[in-house]
Amino acid sequence: MWRTRAAAACVICRSLANSSYGIKRKSPLQNLHLVSRSIHHPYYPSSKFQRPPLRISVQLFSSLNRLPLRKTKLLNVKYGYQFHRNFWLARLASRLLKLRYLILGSAVGGGYTVKKTYDQWKDMMPDLDEYKWIVPDFIWELDEHIDFEKLIKALPDADDLAKLLPDFDKIGESFTSLKGFFSPGSPGETAFRATDQGYDNDKQYKKVSDKEKIDQLQEELLRTQLKYQRMLERLEKENKELRKLVLQRDDKGIHQRKLKKSLIDMYSEVLDILSDYDASYNTQDHLPRVVVVGDQSAGKTSVLEMIAQARIFPRGSGEMMTRSPVKVTLSEGPHHVALFKDSSREFDLTKEEDLAALRNEIEIRMRNSVKEGCTVSTETISLSVKGPGLQRMVLVDLPGVISTVTSGMAPDTKETIFSISKAYMQNPNAIILCIQDGSVDAERSIVTDLVSQMDPQGKRTIFVLTKVDLAEKNVASPNRIQQIIEGKLFPMKALGYFAVVTGKGNSSESIESIKEYEEEFFQNSKLLKTCMLKAHQVTTKNLSLAVSDCFWKMVRESVEQQADAFKATRFNLETEWKNNYPRLRELDRNELFEKAKNEILDEVISLTQVTPKHWEEILQKTLWERVSTHVIENIYLPAAQTMNSGTFNTTVDIKLKQWTDKQLPNKAVEVAWETLQEEFSRFMTEQKGKEHDDIFDKLKQAVKEESIKRHKWNERAEDSLRVIQHNALEDRSISDKQQWDAAIHFMEETLQSRLKDTESVIEDMVGPDWKKRWLYWIGRTKEQNIRNETKNELEKLIKCNEEHAAYLANDEVTTVRKNLEARGITVDPCLIKDTWHQIYRRYFLKTALNHCNLCRRGFYYYQRHFVDSELECNDIVLFWRIQRMLAITANTLRQQLTNTEVRRLEKNVKEVLEDFAEDNEKKVKLLTGKRVQLAEDLKKVREIQEKLEAFIEALHQEK
Repeated sequence: MWRTRAAAACVICRSLANSSYGIKRKSPLQNLHLVSRSIHHPYYPSSKFQRPPLRISVQLFSSLNRLPLRKTKLLNVKYGYQFHRNFWLARLASRLLKLRYLILGSAVGGGYTVKKTYDQWKDMMPDLDEYKWIVPDFIWELDEHIDFEKLIKALPDADDLAKLLPDFDKIGESFTSLKGFFSPGSPGETAFRATDQGYDNDKQYKKVSDKEKIDQLQEELLRTQLKYQRMLERLEKENKELRKLVLQRDDKGIHQRKLKKSLIDMYSEVLDILSDYDASYNTQDHLPRVVVVGDQSAGKTSVLEMIAQARIFPRGSGEMMTRSPVKVTLSEGPHHVALFKDSSREFDLTKEEDLAALRNEIEIRMRNSVKEGCTVSTETISLSVKGPGLQRMVLVDLPGVISTVTSGMAPDTKETIFSISKAYMQNPNAIILCIQDGSVDAERSIVTDLVSQMDPQGKRTIFVLTKVDLAEKNVASPNRIQQIIEGKLFPMKALGYFAVVTGKGNSSESIESIKEYEEEFFQNSKLLKTCMLKAHQVTTKNLSLAVSDCFWKMVRESVEQQADAFKATRFNLETEWKNNYPRLRELDRNELFEKAKNEILDEVISLTQVTPKHWEEILQKTLWERVSTHVIENIYLPAAQTMNSGTFNTTVDIKLKQWTDKQLPNKAVEVAWETLQEEFSRFMTEQKGKEHDDIFDKLKQAVKEESIKRHKWNERAEDSLRVIQHNALEDRSISDKQQWDAAIHFMEETLQSRLKDTESVIEDMVGPDWKKRWLYWIGRTKEQNIRNETKNELEKLIKCNEEHAAYLANDEVTTVRKNLEARGITVDPCLIKDTWHQIYRRYFLKTALNHCNLCRRGFYYYQRHFVDSELECNDIVLFWRIQRMLAITANTLRQQLTNTEVRRLEKNVKEVLEDFAEDNEKKVKLLTGKRVQLAEDLKKVREIQEKLEAFIEALHQEK
């Protein structure tokens, strides 16, 4: 039943459609069309209700062929309608239909022309698939952050768009009021014809204006790019402020939690360790970093400063300023600061005084790193720059390449700079940032040839043309700049090409003013407007983003290989240690120094454990050895030549007083200081059996020498010691027989020692006696024979007068000389006197020893002051006084040693060890050997591997 009704409805619809053409009033077809389509038609394959698409309604009223209107055959209208012939109405309808075709045809034709023009422009664009790395990653990830489906749903649907189209029925009704205007021969008909002819003229005009439209589209595209770039910069600025707030909040919470190191800081630490690592096992540093190379004054430093957003480097007009490699680690932080690796001072880069101080410090470090006779240095200065919005990367600024060595430079400066540049660029993972000065002729470039040698394929080179503003003014043909940026002028190849402006040449310009000048220049530059330069190839901002992305791409590709290489090196070193030192711990140089430091301090503490008796015995013995010659020669012998005891005592007192005031205290302090040194050296050099490690010997010797050099005895000690010694020598009262016997024993030992020395001197003078001549077949020389004959004559003289004085008279010398001449021996008077001195000395010492034996029983007479006694023992009292002075002096010095000087020496040793601990060169010099070097390499390799693994783990987490 429903299908029958539907078929009948369809018949009615078709009949109405056929009979309604040309009716003046509104046709019922439009009222029934949607309804009829919504009914199930047996003629349609789908019975499902479908809303007619927008394109169907458009196709009903569009045509691109502009076919002529055919004459419509009017049908007889049934159902009570009578058709009236009216030619002006037909003409009006034809004009209306023609106007409709013109309007819609022009719209569609214009759309087609625009689409064709866009396709042609699109085909002209280069393929940028190889340069996708230049565009930041977050651009490709916008679909993850923006919900495009919501945007599509927010757009109006087809019905809403259909409502926006004009109501052609109302347009038809409005045109009825213009029938007079469109009558035959009227101006309206003429206007329609003119419009018809104008359509053909428009078609020709569109062909002529295609080029202008392309130019307009290019300008529009450029303005759109600049617009979106400004939007990106605004978003980045807002993001920078937000990150700054977040980092400041983290900065305030450092005391609550340990602040996690940033990824770039972890990577920079690895590079710092590698720079100090002595690669003895062919483990090369292939970790990526951005190596900045260029000719001198090409603008390398300016590019770095623009990337770091601060004027941090020393500047000079034409002279060489970069004298050593400078490693700059850029990272994000809440404040814009800079600090050196070996210093805790932070330079605030927002303050001009801190910037000046930083530049001065960099210049001082550069000059200090340059050795005498050189111009540049290979020593790397490590600098970290933190700030909001900085791109994370590690850059190394190298000295500028020169072509000629000028006056004041070392002769090998040019070769040294080349070798430094090659050493950094030969790293297969290093990104080469080649800086070329755009204001000079390209043929004068030196660095491009060097870069092309190190990276002939250009897989890791980024070319930067600086001073483009000057180049645009000075270069006659702008196409030359385009050739440079397209890589067609230089023989080198590069991964990307960039053009930048780094200021107007004024060193006092701020970074912000330079950025504004650069943006303004490129916005108005003909190079960009004429498409010689692309928008993504200009400004240091785009350069910084591209270099950072390339850097991290290279890091992700190579860091794991480097970690594996160091893992293999670690295994080799551990195997070598186990084979050579299986029972020893792997102590590096610092750990060995700490061990040696503890041993040295223990040995210094051992000085306090020396017994007082040992100190006093050593001091007394050493002091007497030092002063005995003076006592015998200058005090005892002159006093013994006197005739009575009173004169003897007076002479002794005078000479002892003089000796005490001038020499004795100073000698005593010297003896004490030498004794302390000897005991300290004994403890330091004493081997402790199997526990002794000879690897510390050089260090201990250096510590001992430096500590002794720094130690100074208390100056007040001599004054107090002088008083004590003077009082001791004035005392003559021997209290008991034991002290008397001890004095006699002390005197006998001293005299016997002197007699032995005198006998040895006489033997050297006169030669061997007859026993040695017979047993050892040794003869006398001529001079010894003369001295022997002289000795015999002098001995006869002493036998004749046993109380002879200590000196020969002139007549006695003459008598001895004549007696020898009578036997044919010619003798000089000086030889006679010299021989007499030794002969008389031996005679006197023997006489004094005999007198000592007599005085053994003289203590009784001493107590009675030798009254009614022929025995006089004043010499025994003298030696007792000397012996007692020695004992008291030794005791006083021992107290000074144990109470003051040992502690001061211990303090000096600690200071020396602390100074040595901070001096790495000193430690390397004093702790040497294969064992030390192997442990050092093993420690460094382990540290590098561990930091690399931690960095790789953090890198994966960031992904």
